[in-house]
Amino acid sequence: MAANVRHDRQKLNRRQRVNLPNPAIVTERNAQRLPRLALLLFCAAYVLPGLFGRDPWRNADLTAFGFMASIAQGHAGWLQPAIAGIPAEGGLLSYWIGAIAIKALPFLEPALAARLPFGVALTCVLILVWYSSFHLARTEAAQPVAFAFGGEAQGIDYARAIADGALLALIASLGLLQLGHETTPELIQLLACSLFVYGLAAAPYRAGKAKLAVMVALPMLAASGAPVVALVFGAGGILLCSRSSYDQVRKFVPWLLAAGLASLALAWGLHVWEWRVKLNSHVEDPLRFAGLLAWFCWPAWPLALWTLWRWRRHWQHRHVSVPMLGLSVPLATSALMNGSDRALLLSLPALAVLASFALPTLKRSVAAAMDWFAVFFFSLLALFVWVYYASMQAGWPSQPLANVRKLAQGYEPSFHPLAFGLALLASLAWLALVRWRTAKHQHALWKSLVLPAGGVALLWLLMMSLWLPLLDYARSNRPLVDRLRAQLPQQIDCLAAPQQALPLLAALEYQGGWRVDAKQTIQQTRCSYAVQLAEQDAAPEVPEGWSLIASVRRPTDRQQRYLLLQRR
Repeated sequence: MAANVRHDRQKLNRRQRVNLPNPAIVTERNAQRLPRLALLLFCAAYVLPGLFGRDPWRNADLTAFGFMASIAQGHAGWLQPAIAGIPAEGGLLSYWIGAIAIKALPFLEPALAARLPFGVALTCVLILVWYSSFHLARTEAAQPVAFAFGGEAQGIDYARAIADGALLALIASLGLLQLGHETTPELIQLLACSLFVYGLAAAPYRAGKAKLAVMVALPMLAASGAPVVALVFGAGGILLCSRSSYDQVRKFVPWLLAAGLASLALAWGLHVWEWRVKLNSHVEDPLRFAGLLAWFCWPAWPLALWTLWRWRRHWQHRHVSVPMLGLSVPLATSALMNGSDRALLLSLPALAVLASFALPTLKRSVAAAMDWFAVFFFSLLALFVWVYYASMQAGWPSQPLANVRKLAQGYEPSFHPLAFGLALLASLAWLALVRWRTAKHQHALWKSLVLPAGGVALLWLLMMSLWLPLLDYARSNRPLVDRLRAQLPQQIDCLAAPQQALPLLAALEYQGGWRVDAKQTIQQTRCSYAVQLAEQDAAPEVPEGWSLIASVRRPTDRQQRYLLLQRR
């Protein structure tokens, strides 16, 4: 008898779920918003570490800074920045931003001055993702189901909870961690993509701001080296808006058309038009691309797939179609560029927005699994960082220090009280967050993303405080430049470096302070000294008319060395 009653109840529940207008069943207490102070601390712990106390790192970060410094120091023109005479390819807007910051902040170290506006850009990305999710969650199709006797979440409260979840999902994305803290054109492209998604999301509610957003976003994409992405975004936006049920959104089509034409004209006028995606491009290694997607977009991609499944009858509605457009274009671009992680970076804002709409439909067991995975994974990584730090400072345990000395020869650990204090506070905050989240009385929608986002912020802060001197020693080219300087006279006319990588050329120009000639061959150059790359085990091949001064190796490089030559 009891079994029959339970069976009938299950049938009734299934029938009721089928008849619901959407899968979002959210109570009033589920729609609690994340305290603003906690949200600000999350963002600060994510954005600020890595801005201060380090050199530009190899490879793209140092290359981009080299182009910025060439403009700011007057070595190259604004329309053709160059490193050692080699011009830049696209992305002029990002180089202009860095160069303006260097010239506007002469009292700061140039690398720090160039990095500050990109920190502001990352902050703007976080803000735009929050507001994009907020406006999409306010649409009628995305609102939670109304209960017969009341008690459902209010529309604005529900939208704020969804937006908090989207912001946490973006912070938790592993792919944003390093690439989001560089001074590269891709970060400006990321800001432009976030601004475009915000423009489409806010069109029914903030018409003026939405028009301004798309009129800035698409030309910004074109000027930062992605004109094709800008045009595809414009065409997709026109298609979505023309089929919208909102009159205000349908009136948005001419503005998208104007933004697309402006981006096309700007790319053509600045000579940055570059068809980076070829018709015969494809993913050469599908398994490698799948692996990149799995870790780069974690944990947003499982939530995004769950959103597409649970909201499968609502794909034509704005809260699904808008982030789908923002996700599909960079995803296809990355695939056509043979699995480029920098193209995939542009999909993360839209992916986080799409993932946030899975939160009202998650089962408790799934949320608990995400929590415990985050607790164990990030706690172990934090312990790993602390063990290595203790070994570098106190010599115990001895094996981590031996590993460091083997991998980074010449590195000498140093103690920084401020870094130690910040790391200790962050670790205590992580323990408090774990204790708070594992309490049984938490009901907020965003609760399952607090620990993943907190763990990523913790790990980044620990590495940018406790490990920053070691990482800077390993990732910077300054140790190599110092070794080259020790073998050269104090004053030289110029240094020839033909066929060398752009990061090395940028380091020689900026950190070495030498005039570098990379356009002419070693036989054609008039420089008295030259740098030539050689394999570690190969016998040095000295060109005719030159003599070998020294063989110099980067402290962390076991495969290659640099031959320092002098003209006879």
